[in-house]
Amino acid sequence: MIWLLLSRACNAVEPKTSRLFPAILIFGDSTIDPGNNNYIPTLFKANYNPYGRDFPGHIATGRFSNGKLIPDILASTLGIKELVPAFLDPMLSDGDLRTGVSFGSAGSGYDDLTTSRSRVIPMLKQIDLFKNYIQRLERIVGEEKAKRILKGALVIVSAGSNDFILNFYDIPSRSLEFNISGYQAFVQNRLQSLIKGLYQLGCRTIFVVGLPPIGCLPIQETVAFQDPKNRKCLENQNSDSQIYNHKLTTLLHGLQSLLPGSKIHHVDIYNPLIDMINHPKRYGFVQTTKGCCGTGLAETGPLCNPETPTCEDPKKYLFWDSVHPTESAYYFIADSILKQLGFKQIRN
Repeated sequence: MIWLLLSRACNAVEPKTSRLFPAILIFGDSTIDPGNNNYIPTLFKANYNPYGRDFPGHIATGRFSNGKLIPDILASTLGIKELVPAFLDPMLSDGDLRTGVSFGSAGSGYDDLTTSRSRVIPMLKQIDLFKNYIQRLERIVGEEKAKRILKGALVIVSAGSNDFILNFYDIPSRSLEFNISGYQAFVQNRLQSLIKGLYQLGCRTIFVVGLPPIGCLPIQETVAFQDPKNRKCLENQNSDSQIYNHKLTTLLHGLQSLLPGSKIHHVDIYNPLIDMINHPKRYGFVQTTKGCCGTGLAETGPLCNPETPTCEDPKKYLFWDSVHPTESAYYFIADSILKQLGFKQIRN
C-alpha cells in the first residue's frame, strides 16, 4: 500500500532527476531541527560542543545530537544532497537547488503555550517560514515548477513530545484545563490545522511522526524518581503515548479522505524505540536509561556544554543527552521508518 503510494509520488519528479521525491520538507521540533534556532533569540540551541562531535567535520550545527538526525539520514538515502535550515538561501553556491529543507525549531510544539516558554518557532508559525520559502523558490524556478516540486515533495511533520512534557507532565499547566484525553484532542486539533495549511500551499504527501515512549526519556525518569539507581520507564506516560498514536492514525486516515489527492500517514517511532529499550543488546547498546552527556540524568541544551564531560563511546548509548537519542539510535529509527515507507534498510 505505502509502496504504491511512493511509486505514484515518483511521477511528480522532474524527468531529469532519478530522485523519488523532488524535495523533502520538514516541520517540527528538536528531533528534526538542523540549526534554525541558531537564527533566533532563544536558549534552545545546540551550536556548541559537545553537540555535533560525531557530525561530519565535528561541527556543532545546531542539531540536538552527537551527529546526524533522522531527516539527514532519510534525505541521503532518498538522493537528496543535504538537509539545511529554512533560514539559508534555497540555492547552493554551485547553482543547484537545495531540496532538503527543515522549518523545524527545537523546543517547538503544536500548543502555543509550549513555545511561549521556549521562545522558539511554533508549529503553525513554521507555515510562515514555508510561505517565504515558496516565494523564494518561485523566483528561482518559476511558479509552475515550484508547484510541481511542492506537489511531489515528501513532507515530514515531527512534534508533540514537548507539548506533553512541558505543559502536562512536568509543568502541569494544561492538566488544570484538560484531562489527558482532552489534551490529546487539543494537540491533534492543532496538528490538523497544520496539515490543512500545508495542503492549501500545495503539499500532498505528508507523513506525521507519532509520539515516542515519553515515559522512557531519561529526563522523565529523573523527574519521577529521586534515587538515580531506581529509575525506570513511566508506564502511564508510555500508555498515553500509545493512545495518542492510535488516535493519530485514525485522525490522519480521516484527513486523507477529506483532502482530495492527499497521501497522509502516521510514522511509528514508538515501537522502534521501545524495542531498543527492552532489547538493547540487539542494537549494541549498554546504556538506555541515561544520556552520554554529563550524568545523563538531566543535561540537555545549555546544561550539555563544552565544560560537560561525555561518555567514551556514544554508540553504546541510546540517548545522547537526557532527551535526545544518539546518532546510532537515529540510524536504527531511520531504518524502521524506511521499512515503513517500503525501502530497503540502511546501516550506520
